[in-house]
Amino acid sequence: MLKNIFSICLLWGSVAPVFATSIYTWVDKDGVTHYSQQAPEEGKAAQLDSHNIEPGKIGSIAPTKRMGSQATVAESAPSAALNKASDVKQAKANCESARQNLNVLTTYTKLNRRDKTSGETLAMTEEQRQQAIQEQTRRVEFFCAKQP
Repeated sequence: MLKNIFSICLLWGSVAPVFATSIYTWVDKDGVTHYSQQAPEEGKAAQLDSHNIEPGKIGSIAPTKRMGSQATVAESAPSAALNKASDVKQAKANCESARQNLNVLTTYTKLNRRDKTSGETLAMTEEQRQQAIQEQTRRVEFFCAKQP
């Protein structure tokens, strides 16, 4: 029995060094950090024992259920109501603006438009006016349809 225990201890003693390896680390002339099991031919390298290196975590963390999620929804309800009221107010302003622009475009035939790049005032062609009428008509349909 004692012989078997001695054999097992001898076996474990011979296996353990196989798993322990030295790792060398150094920084080259370009500032790049290297890790290797073989020492570099040039320069100094720090020697690390693989038993002393903390293994990095691999994988991802599973999601956890947030505590109090119902309270969060209840707390955000007033904020959501304010956002909705702001959206309705903005849609109303956009509707009024689109109606005013459409009214001007359909009432007058000779209009001027400011060039976005140069800032120059240019006469609007009939084709440009018709395109603007179509665009404002779509804006009226979109924003004014959302009115309560």
